[in-house]
Amino acid sequence: MVVSAIDNGTVIDHIPVQNVFQVVRLLGLDHCDEQVLFGTNLDSQKYGKKGIIKVHNKFFEREDINKIALIAPTATLIVINNFKVVEKKRVEVPDQVLKVVKCVNPNCVTNVENVPTKFKVINKEEVKLRCHYCEKITDKRNMGFR
Repeated sequence: MVVSAIDNGTVIDHIPVQNVFQVVRLLGLDHCDEQVLFGTNLDSQKYGKKGIIKVHNKFFEREDINKIALIAPTATLIVINNFKVVEKKRVEVPDQVLKVVKCVNPNCVTNVENVPTKFKVINKEEVKLRCHYCEKITDKRNMGFR
């Protein structure tokens, strides 16, 4: 299968196959007015199988890149300008996550009152977060997004 190049925009490559649709929804690409191309179960020398998303005329802010890193920490972000790669980098799980992830504890102040969430990343490999307020651990299996 041949996938055409984009002139301007962002390519998110090396997404774990099981996370492609989650990335699409989390970034709101299912409601995007620009061209969005995604592929899943594509052959990858490095991972065996991978997913890829190409978004025309879309460049992601730090908050969106952090979201990608939380659910697809192996992903690579490629910025294209005038058909040329101007930036290519692997996403990095941040040390701290603010206002993006929901706390799993229903009694946490962030779920009871209008308090923004705040987490410390305690394991970047397995993506585990500790709530600043109630100290409950959230991981990839039970992570919800705001």
